[in-house]
Amino acid sequence: MRWLNTAVIVVLVAGILIFAFQNLQSVTVSFLGLRITAPLAVHILIVYVVGMATGGSAWALTRWALRGAKAP
Repeated sequence: MRWLNTAVIVVLVAGILIFAFQNLQSVTVSFLGLRITAPLAVHILIVYVVGMATGGSAWALTRWALRGAKAP
């Protein structure tokens, strides 16, 4: 099973690296007057990290609310 997990991780990392190297051209993203020019892969990484942070926070808030509702 360990080899299967390692193989899946290697395939995913290879796919991510191929995507990043094929998308090195710079793109400009604008939001509320802010403009950021960076490679597409960097923009995707930033969005992924922000999504992880906000998703984790939303999940923690939901768990906290559910525990509070169950408490007497």
